[in-house]
Amino acid sequence: MSGIKYFPQDLSLENKTIILRVDLNVPIREKKIQDFTRISLILPFLEELIKKKSKIIIISHLGRPKGLRDATLSLLPVYKHLKEKLSTNMYFYTGEINDELNSKCSYLKNSEVLLIENIRFFREETDNEENFSKKIGKLGDIYINDAFSCSHRKQASIHGITKFVKAAYAGPLLKKEIIAINSVVKNKKEPLTCIIGGSKISTKITVISNLIKSASNIIIVGAMANNFLKYNNCEIGKSLKEDNSSEIIKKIMHEAEKNKCKIIIPEDCAVSKSFEGNATPKDLKSIEKDDVILDVGPKTLKTIEKIIDSSNTVMWNGPAGYFENKNFAVGTNFIAQKISENTNKKSLISVIGGGDTVSAINKSGLNLSFTHLSTAGGAFLEYLEGKDLPGLSVLK
Repeated sequence: MSGIKYFPQDLSLENKTIILRVDLNVPIREKKIQDFTRISLILPFLEELIKKKSKIIIISHLGRPKGLRDATLSLLPVYKHLKEKLSTNMYFYTGEINDELNSKCSYLKNSEVLLIENIRFFREETDNEENFSKKIGKLGDIYINDAFSCSHRKQASIHGITKFVKAAYAGPLLKKEIIAINSVVKNKKEPLTCIIGGSKISTKITVISNLIKSASNIIIVGAMANNFLKYNNCEIGKSLKEDNSSEIIKKIMHEAEKNKCKIIIPEDCAVSKSFEGNATPKDLKSIEKDDVILDVGPKTLKTIEKIIDSSNTVMWNGPAGYFENKNFAVGTNFIAQKISENTNKKSLISVIGGGDTVSAINKSGLNLSFTHLSTAGGAFLEYLEGKDLPGLSVLK
C-alpha cells in the first residue's frame, strides 16, 4: 500500500499533543496480564515521544464490550503496568469523552502521558460516529496510528478521527508491519513458501487465492488440512472439518495448477480419541472412524523441513495442530524452530502472523528468531488478500 504518510523522525514535537492509537488488546485474567507482547512493542516509540517532550494521549481497546462498560475489559491493569515501565507521570481517564477530558488533556505537561479507558466502551467508536470522531480528534495536534492490527476496522479512533486532526501519520510499528508483509506479497525473495493453518478454509480462501499467484509452495496444516484430506477421499474420523468445502478446494487446486504453485497437505498425522488424550502417529490409511486428527505426523514434518530449506521467504499463519495440548504442539514447535534456525543461519526472510500462531510460539517457551512476528490477526490476513484497509487508506 503505497502513499502512506509515515511519522517523520525529525518532526519537532515539543509542546505538541499527540493522539496515539495503539493496540493494547492483551489477554487479562483476574485482572492480571497474561501476555505482555503488545505492550512491550509500543514502549520504544512511547519513550521516544516522551524524550521529544510531547504530551501523549493514548487510545486503545480491549475485547468487544459492545459499547457497554465491562469491568473485566478495563485497561486498568495495562495502565498500572505502563506506569511502572515509563519514566514519566502517567494518568488514567475513566470518564466520558467530553469537556472534562478536554480539560484533563489541556493540563498535561510536556512528556506526560494520559491513557483513556477502553475506547470500545463507547458505542460511537465502533459505529465510526462523526461527532465522536470530532471529539477525540480535538484532543490533540497530531494523530499517529500505530495499531496495524486494528486498521481493517472502520472505527472512530482508526478512521473517522483523521478528518479532525491537523496531521495524521502511521507509526513505526505499523510501518514495520507493512514492510514485512510486502516482503511476502510484493518484494519477495524467491522461492516463497506459505504455511497456512487454522480451522476454516472459507475464512482464508481469498488469502490462499492471492498467495497462489506469487508462492512456489503452499503448505496446508491444522484442521484446515482435514478438508483437503476428505477431498482426497481419506478417512478423517471425528476430526474438525468444514461443511461444503469441496468446491472451494477444487477452485484452489485449479488456481494452483494454473499458477504452477504446489499445494502440500499432510502425509501422516498425530491422532487421539479426544482433545485431551495422547498423540498416536498414523499414516493416512490407518486412521479410524473414532480418531481425531490433532497434529501433523513425522513424515509430513520431514517434507516441510525440506521445503523450508529450499525457500528464501516463508510466510506462516496458523498453527499445525492443537497446540493447547502439548502432545499436539510437536508440529507447530518443529516448524517454528526450523524457520527460526534458517532465519538465523541462511538469511531466510520469515514473516509470522496471526493471534493463534503467536500464542503457540509464546506457549512453546522456545528461544526463536524471525524477520517479523506480527501480532495482527484479521488485518494481517486482509492485507495479504490485497484489500485496501480503511485505517490505512485515510493515512495516504
